[in-house]
Amino acid sequence: MARKQQYIQIKDLFLKKYANAQTELHYNNIYELLIAVILSAQCTDKRVNIVTPLLFTKYPSTKELSKANIDDLKEIIKSVSFFNNKAKNLILMAQSVESDFNGVIPTNQQDLMKLHGVGQKTANVVLGEFFDMNYMAVDTHVFRVSHRLGLSKSKTALQTETDLTKIFKDNLNLLHQAFVLFGRYECKAVRPQCENCFVKQYCKDSKNFKPQ
Repeated sequence: MARKQQYIQIKDLFLKKYANAQTELHYNNIYELLIAVILSAQCTDKRVNIVTPLLFTKYPSTKELSKANIDDLKEIIKSVSFFNNKAKNLILMAQSVESDFNGVIPTNQQDLMKLHGVGQKTANVVLGEFFDMNYMAVDTHVFRVSHRLGLSKSKTALQTETDLTKIFKDNLNLLHQAFVLFGRYECKAVRPQCENCFVKQYCKDSKNFKPQ
């Protein structure tokens, strides 16, 4: 089977199986989503969802967060990985939104990436999830799945993002969420559920792949 045809079939299978795929992070608006995504870096969504209700209650907008006492914020998010650095970034992010964007979260990739703690992956997740924009974001799950299926051989997350964008072209936001859920619950780093895998025929290697 031609590689291009395999790509089409893989895409169709994922879009069918995960037709309504969405992030498992809990949020009510773009401000809350942005914070949750920043906190989720190298941390589980489940853990983030535990700490964000209090955070959102105490700091309901960038106005309050920009004036937050960093020790108070650290206390709220201390169970999240790298909480010291994330607390600092959250406050700096909020201050930038207030001073540079009139208190409104930017809604384009370039401006979002000007905020502290927001790289290309975070910006793409926020824009793809909240606005259904056509962006691919590559976290550890997406990286592992795409390499096991032979969709990319690139060594970094950003290079893998470029590969997947070229291959699939559209529905990138939906495919991102589909790959995340598949990697999280089925195509796991350790003991992947290969026997019942719906894309088993396309799998090239079941070893764990990690971005450099």
